[in-house]
Amino acid sequence: MRIAFVGLGRMGGELVSHVIDAGHEVTVWNRNADKAKPAVDRGATLAGSAAEAVGGAELVLTVLFGPETVREVVLHGDLPFADGAVWVDVTTVSPADTREFATWARSAGVTYVHSPVVGSLGPARERALGVLLGGPRHGVERAKPVVSLWADPERLRVVDTPAKAAAGKLVANLALATAMQGVAEAIRLGAGGGLSAEEVLEQLGDKTPLATIAGLKGDLIRSGEYAEAQFSANALAKDAGLMVSTATGPLPALTAAYAALEAAKAQGRGEHDFSVIA
Repeated sequence: MRIAFVGLGRMGGELVSHVIDAGHEVTVWNRNADKAKPAVDRGATLAGSAAEAVGGAELVLTVLFGPETVREVVLHGDLPFADGAVWVDVTTVSPADTREFATWARSAGVTYVHSPVVGSLGPARERALGVLLGGPRHGVERAKPVVSLWADPERLRVVDTPAKAAAGKLVANLALATAMQGVAEAIRLGAGGGLSAEEVLEQLGDKTPLATIAGLKGDLIRSGEYAEAQFSANALAKDAGLMVSTATGPLPALTAAYAALEAAKAQGRGEHDFSVIA
């Protein structure tokens, strides 16, 4: 297919490589054109603007930082979507955002599908991400072969609305944030009893509910070096704000993690891995 790929940040840069390698005709655009170089070297065409990328594309993939960026680039960008084009938004947004985007897409003659991913850069590289896919049936059918390029087949979940796909992604990221906050608090608790961070991680790894996140982030905690981000504190804090605005009641555990992420940002560590809160 003729595919436009808009947004080549950390995740977008990984995903676009699979689309190019699958033989699609890919045109890419990113605000910082330097980040498009690996995709161009791989065989994509670089567009000078988002509008140039989208013109004539059968499928438009957006992997942007958040809903405000989607509004700026797509809803207010005067993009020349082709008649009958399918817009697949991978950006993490709220259920309310997806309803707004779907309404806008219908008015523009475009089919909106939401397909957020669950996982970080390593799984993206290995085509092992969780993938949610929600939207009208014909749009889902067009999108599925492409989003399957980076999905673990056992973790590709089709839901009946874009809003449910958005909610599923936020639920997954809430688990990530609160689990990391749990590890951070366990380290503080252990320190009060004379345990080192290493001893706390060993204890958490002994079949506790926090074993998975302790295993994933243990090496970063041991080293104290968080600058190489798989998933940044900025990104997870943005998602936490979406969670708070979406929930029907208070989220005290998430609120604690959100505060820790905001504190990391205030310290100038927003682009560090989110496990910096430990």
